[in-house]
Amino acid sequence: MKGNGNCLSDVMKHKKVQGSFTQMSQKFISYSRYKTSGIEWLKEIPAHWDVKRLKNIASLRISKFGIKPDDSIYVGLEHIESWTGRLLLQNQPVNVESVVGQFRAGDVLFGKLRPYLAKVARPNFDGVSTSEILALQPGPSCCQSYMMYCLLNEAYIGWIDTLTYGAKMPRVSPEQIRTSFVPFPPLAEQRAIAVFLDRETAKLDALIEKKERLIALLQEKRTALISRVVTQGLNSNVCMKPSDIAWLKEIPAHWEVKRLKYLVTVNDEVLAETTAPGLVIAYVDIGSVDTVEGVTNTETLVFGDAPSRARRIVRQGDVIISTVRTYLKAIARIEPVQAGLIVSTGFAVIRPKNLDDRFVAYVLKAPYFVENVVAHSMGVGYPAINADTLIGLNIAYPSQLEQRAIAAFLDRELAKLDALVSKVRDAIEQLQELRTALISVAVTGQIDIRISETHRSA
Repeated sequence: MKGNGNCLSDVMKHKKVQGSFTQMSQKFISYSRYKTSGIEWLKEIPAHWDVKRLKNIASLRISKFGIKPDDSIYVGLEHIESWTGRLLLQNQPVNVESVVGQFRAGDVLFGKLRPYLAKVARPNFDGVSTSEILALQPGPSCCQSYMMYCLLNEAYIGWIDTLTYGAKMPRVSPEQIRTSFVPFPPLAEQRAIAVFLDRETAKLDALIEKKERLIALLQEKRTALISRVVTQGLNSNVCMKPSDIAWLKEIPAHWEVKRLKYLVTVNDEVLAETTAPGLVIAYVDIGSVDTVEGVTNTETLVFGDAPSRARRIVRQGDVIISTVRTYLKAIARIEPVQAGLIVSTGFAVIRPKNLDDRFVAYVLKAPYFVENVVAHSMGVGYPAINADTLIGLNIAYPSQLEQRAIAAFLDRELAKLDALVSKVRDAIEQLQELRTALISVAVTGQIDIRISETHRSA
């Protein structure tokens, strides 16, 4: 069967990857002949390639320790980045309680817990790992880097994920991995594919990193804009005065300073213990609140099955702010709410009396107020602030007319910044999808790296 002349545009169609990626302008060419692989998820492969079970090209290390040796580098699932093969070893644990497995430089690591996360890596050092990671030792006919990319193939991961057992903690067995089939070209081609993918994924990773830095800069600009406007107003020529608030030097001369408790109420409404067990609620925990995006997720529960912290009733215009793990900055204004919205007792529910609720939300997100909250929090590992202490903090504010003008300005300007961030994130997602697609077409033989590389050097 003849090849169909695959090129970059074919690669970019994978998972609807679109756009103009000039850094990948070289054309790709397919192999001249293909054959049926006999594997449903793999379909066709180059005619001279083989399909082999993993156990026939790599052995599984089974040596284990009861605890982590003091001088060993430890790799947990959290230390392997999904879909990229990168190891993230900055936060090494001091003690590891669980049983750990041993691996050697040159092995390929595969995370068998939640395999859809594609936790695959190629260490260049000896170490130990969680028992949820399998260490595969490539045989003499197998290139370590090719094997890593082969196991990062999206179709392979998708198929392995269908074999998992366990609802809450799905995993695959070592035997299922060992007996799985993979495409297997000659060793020289494996090495060529690995070199090609190392180079091209590095280019994509550099682009992704550049865009991630841009997002960080836009988010810094967002925070700085909120800070400036809620402490200085919209008129840059206004007279200023000392604020007498920690972390805040000057404010407009016509603004007032008061403790928050004189301007709002806190935790006005709660569900009683006598609430009907069958009452359906939409529950919001601290992990479901983002300072930029607000409430990102609700969990539908019945009161009888809900956690004991699911108690605080919120209304439209309320502002919720986390009083536990205050460094998370889980702060959000409640938009039009669905019926039965209940938030965790880990939030203080602030209800403005004499302030514009949108202005209040921006003030509570301002660095000077957040720093005040964190400074007044008690505890190291799980810092928390009492709601009464929280509303005892001072804020600066203008008239309600000016509050509304400030809120409208920030709504408009932040929407522009957020739209830019969204576009950059879309571009990052496209680059990540292109990266995944490129790996897949290379390790399954949809493009002939040998010819493509020859054309590149010509």
